[in-house]
Amino acid sequence: MPPRFGRRQLLAGAAALGAAGLGLGLTGCSGSGRPEPLQFWNYYAPQEQGDPEIVEQSKWFQSAIDHWNANHPEQVMPVFVPDYVNPMNPRIATAFAAENGPDIFLISPGEFLRYYNGGVLVDFKPYLTQEAFDDFYPETLATRIVGEGIYALPMEVDPLSIYYDVAAFEEAGLSEGDLPATWDQMLDVAERLTTPRRSGLVLETTPGYYQNFTFYPWVWQGGGEVVDPITQKPRIASDAVVAALELFAASIARGVAPRTLPAGGEIVTAFTQGLAAMWQRGPWSISEFQLQAPDHRYGVFPLPLPPGGRQITVAGGWAWAVNNRGRNSDAAARFVVESIGSMSAESIARGADWNYRAKSNLPARRSVSAASEQLPSYADPARAAVRELVSTSRGEPRYPPVLYKALSNTIQSVQLAGGDARVQAQVAQDAIESFLQTYEGGTLV
Repeated sequence: MPPRFGRRQLLAGAAALGAAGLGLGLTGCSGSGRPEPLQFWNYYAPQEQGDPEIVEQSKWFQSAIDHWNANHPEQVMPVFVPDYVNPMNPRIATAFAAENGPDIFLISPGEFLRYYNGGVLVDFKPYLTQEAFDDFYPETLATRIVGEGIYALPMEVDPLSIYYDVAAFEEAGLSEGDLPATWDQMLDVAERLTTPRRSGLVLETTPGYYQNFTFYPWVWQGGGEVVDPITQKPRIASDAVVAALELFAASIARGVAPRTLPAGGEIVTAFTQGLAAMWQRGPWSISEFQLQAPDHRYGVFPLPLPPGGRQITVAGGWAWAVNNRGRNSDAAARFVVESIGSMSAESIARGADWNYRAKSNLPARRSVSAASEQLPSYADPARAAVRELVSTSRGEPRYPPVLYKALSNTIQSVQLAGGDARVQAQVAQDAIESFLQTYEGGTLV
């Protein structure tokens, strides 16, 4: 699922879009008789200065595009879409509805079924060699596969954990031995870390796919499901889901977690300015610290557990998808596979560079994992802690928009509006049951 973007990144993206003067909706050939470039929509705005992690990530995308353009007659053009990660942003869905959708675009598991069920995704299976297919970890492809088809190629894996500020712990008289292992301990430690200026714990409060993404592991730890992947029946009214909802509510009610994210959602600023002490985040935060505050002391530990719970976290991550109604879907699919899905040395090195330099996360492919071991950043303690999460990670579920919204409304009602967790979970259960009675589309996993 998408990383949490702060105000600065979104404003940078908006500025870049305005400067680009892009004419959306171009199809076919230009006035010169040459085919129009394939449009690759993404949220990595081109920058030469500003947030260093966004600068490096935008350069990485541009490098992949430049490599393709230098070796192929079909050209690719990046189109930078601000607020891309906001599910309320209608730009992409509206473009597809008008038959002017992007040729290539980034897609999260949370949005997958919207586009698969809409019949617009290219199947990559014919473009992948068997060796390349086998190179992807099965769990990274699972939420992008329907039947025998592969409808997006993942570029990363982002497992969630808790990031903590060492200075805040020391100020509160706490050490590594006090890192919480249970939900109750987490709230108690957060209470000791909370001051009039600092929040002891930050859990996502903004409604959207990302908040749902952060909520799933707390449900799974207790054996719960939103929808059972085997029976395809909703289980949101279960005790495990109710307990997770009550955890989110208790963090607010006890005053240890804020109702709005500190520092505009920027963890580095929040930690360096003493505004937060613990924060549920993904490994992209590692590169943020390395590039913005390399000397700041922080640590990473697994999500605490409920009574009798099992260690599990959610692993999201973006994938590249191709519009089968685009300008040249064959060339677009070949571009994606050559860039991030082939066994060439260039493709493997590009993956390692993304996962262990431009953006800190875990590889979706075995060969990229092996290549990453040779990079200096591989030995970083925070990255090592994240790698320990792999064996306990589960892919982010793919749910259609109606189901996503029902869960989002439930979380918001309980966490911020004081709603009764069991009552609100039953409301969502009834809504999802009604929806699934007539649902036709890809399986919910």
